[in-house]
Amino acid sequence: MFALRQTPALRARIKAVQQAFAWFSMGHVMAIPRTRPSAYPAILSYGFRPFFLLGSLQAATAMVLWLPLYYGRLETLSTFLPVDWHIHELLFGYLPAVVTGFLLTAIPNWTGRLPVQDSRLLALVLLWVVGRAAVFLSAETGWLLSALIDCSFLLAVVAAAATEIIAGRNWRNLKVLLPVATLFAANVMFHVEAHYQGISDMSRRLGLGATVVLIMIVGGRIVPSFTRNWLVRENPGRVPASFGKFDIGTIALSAVGLAAWTFFPASIATGALLIGGAAFNIVRLARWAGYRTAGDPLVLILHISFAFVPLGLLLAGLAILVPGIPTAAGIHAFAVGAVACMTLAVMTRASLGHTGRELAASAGTRMIFVAIVIAAILRVAAAMAPGAPILLHVSAALWVTAFVGYVVLFGGMLTRPRRQARNSAE
Repeated sequence: MFALRQTPALRARIKAVQQAFAWFSMGHVMAIPRTRPSAYPAILSYGFRPFFLLGSLQAATAMVLWLPLYYGRLETLSTFLPVDWHIHELLFGYLPAVVTGFLLTAIPNWTGRLPVQDSRLLALVLLWVVGRAAVFLSAETGWLLSALIDCSFLLAVVAAAATEIIAGRNWRNLKVLLPVATLFAANVMFHVEAHYQGISDMSRRLGLGATVVLIMIVGGRIVPSFTRNWLVRENPGRVPASFGKFDIGTIALSAVGLAAWTFFPASIATGALLIGGAAFNIVRLARWAGYRTAGDPLVLILHISFAFVPLGLLLAGLAILVPGIPTAAGIHAFAVGAVACMTLAVMTRASLGHTGRELAASAGTRMIFVAIVIAAILRVAAAMAPGAPILLHVSAALWVTAFVGYVVLFGGMLTRPRRQARNSAE
């Protein structure tokens, strides 16, 4: 036998392998980043970087504009009514940005391929940005051109993601694209409804329902996974139940209920399906041992975020069956609770891990989590008590605080090279 001489290059390779094993053991969404050398800035090296940053800026800006629009003190140059612009830019503006950032960062780990980066990533970013401008200025450009530009983004994302998954022969993860494709269809329907009916209706519920299903699928994987990894390392004992038939049945029941809610929103059967889905999701969440994760805010926020899924299902079902329960309560439990809380939770965790930082929630990060959770609670309360506008105002302020806080805390990380790879490709 003979010993290899440990040259600097060999030591660097050994260190990289060690980092890779550490990365997997910490339970990240992805393995250690792999990119090709590039002359492009670091922000275009991985999908999460530009889309998390721009999505957060857009979420904060859209909310700052919303209250003046709501009270008639500001007007857009959009063909959408103010309420439709508000819904659209959060459901089909902010959300697709975050979903795209997640997918383009997760897929390389699923497939073993290099990520979409540089010019391809830049093209997607520019298409998203132009889509936001097209919607805001649609009264000048015309609704059809605005719709074509805006809807082409999600179509391009589905095509890029499908291409990478198929090229990597990772067939089982193609199912993740179904809710994204449904979100694209809902966006098309949104433009058509808003133009021909004057206001969106079915498309709102379809888009939101598709998003909730996506959270049940992806969140149902990462929440117990990250929880299990943390508990095994820090708090041995009960761990989350493994994904199985109960989870599949819960997702299926909830998806059927949300589909019924989309097309038959006043049906008693729809209400029963939604409440049934809520009950099963409560049991599903309880199976993940979230009460044991209080020691790690990065894990705990995932459980709190997912809790808004059954709350939204319950409120949406009760709004059908019980007079006096407003439909808006369930909608905002989904939108501000499940969607905003879960996306911020995932963005903070991914931003820390993929830029080489320790997976630990700083005081600022904890502030972001508290702000968005309280914003969600107050927004549901505002829907239940429309005579108390202070609830709406405080909720909006906390929403802006959370997303501006994310930009301030994580913007520098997203625009600079990965910490332990400053002198080489990420």
